[in-house]
Amino acid sequence: MEQIRKASEQTEELLEKISRPLKPYIPWVARTLLVSTFIEDSVRILMQWQNQLMYLQAYRGFPWGLSHLFLLINVATMLACSGLAISRRHTEYAVGGLFTVIVTQGFAYGLIFDIKFFLRNLSVVGGLLMLLAESLLAKRRNVFAGLPNISDEDQSKYVLLGGRILLVLLFVSFVFSGKFTLMRLIVSAIGGLSCLMVAVGFKAKYSAIVLVTILSVFNLAVNNWWTIDFNPVHRDFVKYDFFQTLSIMGGFLLLVNVGPGGFSVDEKKKNF
Repeated sequence: MEQIRKASEQTEELLEKISRPLKPYIPWVARTLLVSTFIEDSVRILMQWQNQLMYLQAYRGFPWGLSHLFLLINVATMLACSGLAISRRHTEYAVGGLFTVIVTQGFAYGLIFDIKFFLRNLSVVGGLLMLLAESLLAKRRNVFAGLPNISDEDQSKYVLLGGRILLVLLFVSFVFSGKFTLMRLIVSAIGGLSCLMVAVGFKAKYSAIVLVTILSVFNLAVNNWWTIDFNPVHRDFVKYDFFQTLSIMGGFLLLVNVGPGGFSVDEKKKNF
């Protein structure tokens, strides 16, 4: 156990040394990655406007006009809220707007009961909660009018806890999707352990770095949509997965930046 502890400390020191020059840029990169799936979705809707209208009207029963309005509101909300999130302005409204888009699109496109869609979007919601927690910790002001006598710091504890738990749900969809191979078993074991550590807040920052590394390699190797030119529909689905994974990586980077919060093993250890 002593050898394991020393190895763990050496690994943490190495990661700290590597990440130190990047720390000033992590918040901006994290927020940009987090909203990348919303920006890509906006561009895709505009580029495939007629196809989007046809699907909503022919397959989802949207009347003419309402389908146009729905798409316009979605595009405007995603672009405006993404800009607010990146610029760190009115973050609570940006988070609320993007969360609304996730929910409404799930129902509108009939994907709310698709387990893969559901788990992935819960992970994206976890990233949005991390963004909200960052804002609470930075601004130190009340954004929950319905929760009196609770400080921003206390609120951030609950938000960070929810964000950590939701973020790791991506790996649940990863473990139970695709062909079961030795490599998948190894990655699932490492990722699963890191997810557990993130959820309980034990060595959360370093576990988040491990997960970002795994997701980066996985995203480039599996969700390489730029190599698909024979099937535009399949290409769009893979591209969607690629940018959603980028968003979840942004959530983990926000965790690296703000820490796991008060409801975590790491924070409790400081009190002893």
